[in-house]
Amino acid sequence: MQTNLLLLVAGCILFGACSTIPKGVKAAQPFYKEKYLGKWYEIARLDFKYEKDLSNVTATYSLNKDGSIRVENEGFNYKKNKWQKVVGKAKFVGDENIGMLKVSFFGPFYSGYNVIAIDDEYKYALVCGKDFGYLWLLSREPFMPEEVKEKYLKIAEDYGFKTSSLVWVEHNNKEK
Repeated sequence: MQTNLLLLVAGCILFGACSTIPKGVKAAQPFYKEKYLGKWYEIARLDFKYEKDLSNVTATYSLNKDGSIRVENEGFNYKKNKWQKVVGKAKFVGDENIGMLKVSFFGPFYSGYNVIAIDDEYKYALVCGKDFGYLWLLSREPFMPEEVKEKYLKIAEDYGFKTSSLVWVEHNNKEK
């Protein structure tokens, strides 16, 4: 019995399967996968090592043949003066009507990707990761109206995210 519990805990730590959304945070529902597909501009993020020094960041989502979602993230590293791109895949954690997914860019290792607020027209989204260290404001255009920013920042703050630490992403149309 202890061996099974130890294996379960080790699997949760290794694969992130036990925690895909921060405690107390709710994923958007209903969620419509087809409406979410396409290109999104990153407006702001809580910075972390894989996006450090990136501007002009976009994420493009499309369907894979197996039903998973292809995730293509791209940004310009202004310190290295070059474009960077990474491709991964996302899968729903449970019901596809709930914006709770897991995403992988590194083989079998998945982490939480949770749409926690989205407008009816799927023009603006607030997304978090598996814990309070990951947060993104996304828009279909390289800008977000002030009233939408304020609304999403309030939602994030009410959940407990540290929005004062957000990095506001510059979109200056660097040539590829």
